[in-house]
Amino acid sequence: MSDTLPATVPARLRAARAAVAACFFVNAVLFANLVPRLPEVKDRLDLTNATLGAALAALPLGSLVSALASAALMRRFGSARVASWGLVVLAAAVWAAAVAPSWWLLAAALFVAGALDAVVDVAQNAHGLRVQRAYDRSILNAFHGVWSIGAVAGGLLGSVAAGLRVPLALHLGVVAVVFAGLALVARRRMLPGPDRDDAVPGTGPEEVSRGAVRAALPALAALGVLATAGAFVEDAGSSWSALYLRGEIAVGAATAGLGFVALQGAMTVGRLTGDRVVDRFGQRRVARAGGVLIAAGMGLALAVPSLATTLVGFALAGLGVATLVPAVYAAADELPGLRSGVGLTLVNWLLRIGFLLSPPLVGAIADATSLRVGLLTVVVAGVATLVLGRVLPRTVSRS
Repeated sequence: MSDTLPATVPARLRAARAAVAACFFVNAVLFANLVPRLPEVKDRLDLTNATLGAALAALPLGSLVSALASAALMRRFGSARVASWGLVVLAAAVWAAAVAPSWWLLAAALFVAGALDAVVDVAQNAHGLRVQRAYDRSILNAFHGVWSIGAVAGGLLGSVAAGLRVPLALHLGVVAVVFAGLALVARRRMLPGPDRDDAVPGTGPEEVSRGAVRAALPALAALGVLATAGAFVEDAGSSWSALYLRGEIAVGAATAGLGFVALQGAMTVGRLTGDRVVDRFGQRRVARAGGVLIAAGMGLALAVPSLATTLVGFALAGLGVATLVPAVYAAADELPGLRSGVGLTLVNWLLRIGFLLSPPLVGAIADATSLRVGLLTVVVAGVATLVLGRVLPRTVSRS
């Protein structure tokens, strides 16, 4: 996240950039600390796999219910306050899930955590886009890269705590206090004032009309499809890569996890380096080239089934999808005719629907045919990205 011309960037913007990065990190690290300890939650509450899965389903349900309220909350309180204080309450909700004494309270805590995660996600991206406009160049991809680093760091921290047998309440309590404190410190460094003071023309409340909203709908629909395509690619790594490697390639249990590592690792690298690439070639060209990488990479993995080709294929798909969701967020936030935060909120909601629909759709196709056929949905997602990527702006919005 280094600056090419650090002397030209005011200190307040560098501080705001670091603050937004801290929010992305905290957002990822909180729930990731709980994931390695879910088996302990399951044993303590004497849950079956099905009942634990039902409780975990409260997370995406909560996010879908709350995500559409994000724009109104940001207009009322500002993206900086919503992101930082939302993280504080999210930390408390994750702790509550860890110590819940019953299934119902576990599900309720996870529902609240999912609801808060959706709102925080929109708010931190909105403020990140505000800082990006002030920077006058792309920086949003790096924020998403920091999120990926936070997810890995949280998972490792949770694994270490589980290995050391640190009590759940103590572990997640310390995590909640430390990272909620970091979120509040970050709040003090974010940009002051209303979110749209530094926005591009054509998005202020006084400029919204019904005709402008109708004109924005086709672009918004295309951006929603692009977001859903990104969800299908990312879910292929987390939900299906290990099963594909074990079932189709016949590798061992330890090796089967390498597909997820390949996709996530390449995606993280792509996000941390993506801003310079986007500034050099433009959002549209990079996203469409990413669609080619997704389709070609997954096509290689499915057409030539071996360990090496599968890992290369998942890595190419991860690299291809790296900048897609940040580009979609940026484009949605700049759509004329929509009130502040509405485009970003709607696209975030559609992205979450994509994550909700992808596992059962791929699973149903796999049951009816094979997982190899089911994963063709990722190839389709790559082609859709190539075709619909033309709706993205050529360059990032300038202040």
